[in-house]
Amino acid sequence: MKIKPFKNEKLTDYSKKANLVKQKQALDKVRKNLGETYEIVIGGKKIKTVNKIHSYNPSNKEEIVASFYKGTAAQVDIAVETANKKFNEWKNVSPALRANYLFKAANIARRRKFEINAWMIFEAGKNFAEADADTAEAIDFLDFYGREMLRYSQEQPITPVLGEKNELVYIPLGVGVVIPPWNFPFAILVGMSSAAIVSGNTVVLKPSSDTPMMGRLFLEIMQEAGLPDGVLNFLPGSGAEVGDKLVSHPKVRFISFTGSMEVGIHINELAAKVQPGQIWLKRVIAEMGGKDSIIVDKETNIADAAKGVAASAFGFQGQKCSACSRAIVDQYVYKDFLRKLKMEVDKLKVGPAEKNYPIGPVINLNAEKNVLHYINVGRKEGNLLAGGYKVGRNGYYIAPAIITDVKPAARISQEEIFGPVLAVIKSRNFDESIKIANNTKFGLTGSVYTTNKKKLEKAKKELFVGNLYFNRKCTGAMVGGHPFGGFNMSGTDSKAGGRDYLLLFMQGKLISEKNIE
Repeated sequence: MKIKPFKNEKLTDYSKKANLVKQKQALDKVRKNLGETYEIVIGGKKIKTVNKIHSYNPSNKEEIVASFYKGTAAQVDIAVETANKKFNEWKNVSPALRANYLFKAANIARRRKFEINAWMIFEAGKNFAEADADTAEAIDFLDFYGREMLRYSQEQPITPVLGEKNELVYIPLGVGVVIPPWNFPFAILVGMSSAAIVSGNTVVLKPSSDTPMMGRLFLEIMQEAGLPDGVLNFLPGSGAEVGDKLVSHPKVRFISFTGSMEVGIHINELAAKVQPGQIWLKRVIAEMGGKDSIIVDKETNIADAAKGVAASAFGFQGQKCSACSRAIVDQYVYKDFLRKLKMEVDKLKVGPAEKNYPIGPVINLNAEKNVLHYINVGRKEGNLLAGGYKVGRNGYYIAPAIITDVKPAARISQEEIFGPVLAVIKSRNFDESIKIANNTKFGLTGSVYTTNKKKLEKAKKELFVGNLYFNRKCTGAMVGGHPFGGFNMSGTDSKAGGRDYLLLFMQGKLISEKNIE
């Protein structure tokens, strides 16, 4: 079968009434299924336990979206042993067949797009466009990684050696643990899991406790695509009881994680310790935090910059590792920028995700408390220009906060907040802006607004981030076009959605045969 070149999934245009109607119908349909309970699934077998995890609608905090039987240490052993046994079969399945499962899954997800969006709107608090982009990215990962596996399965170029026949092949690692985040609850979960699976590994998936339904949907899709039982195992549970035991299990070969810096460091430390019976050093693929900056130079269109900063800072309530949490603005345009930025942010109304408000809730009570705490810190470190207060009672709503006149070393300029809080920093010139942008422990995304080509060239060389954008927002990486991953405490520069990514789930094997006359 001839495979067409990769093409990004088209986003749904919600300005068209027909699409809006379809999304609302999907929400009505999904609402009828809220509150159901789902089992752990290991090797295709459904398992019930004593305790449950409940996921709640952050737009309506008393509403249970779904309940899941909670995994224990006993299920960890069963899941890893099941996945390890299945690996001995799955690793020998042809790359073409493995890729075909991903292509089938992509088509199923396309067909179920509005349904997947609806579950995400309820469970993660994303508005229609944010949910749709998340689902589209998941489809992209399936399509892209399937094609990438086909590319890696082809003959690899190596230097000829006289008198020998040599070949380099890539083989899978083994059992992998996938620990996805709640903020891109479908896209990142699907991306990490599908990359591991198509590379020939088996997976134990521990979904986020805030958005476990998204993992359940992926399991259903892979089952519908015909993926053999045991290749993907679904194990909800707490990080302390299930997550740590999975990471430290001697038969786990790699851990793919996306989340906070603190948890990423903990996983890296735990994985580094060789356990009794373990015969390898575990591989950790980690995407962690960010403290991302947009530099606004005096030589730019200030209105465009204000729109880009507002979209980057407050899209999905700022709950993106790529979100702009710092705007570094040249002193000559500082006042004009603030005026235009406030105009943009004042347009952003806050309300339930189901009603498709531009700004929805933060994910849970702890997030709400954390964001409000940092806003109070910001009041002392700068001047509150807009927002910064709780909205409504039924959900975790916070009006987007702009804090101005922030010093580069201030806490809200250095610490990841992961919410709708933007620190605005005044700089003397472009060189100082770059220096400020580089002054954190992170290095994920960044953006520069300037029409000066020499300044852009300088930024190319000196800004230390994994994803650098010019004259556009610093969020919205596209699979294939913007391989995603950062430096320092932002993770291991995994470059998800890029040509290097599958190498993280495989190892190279050189086979050399001497010619015999």
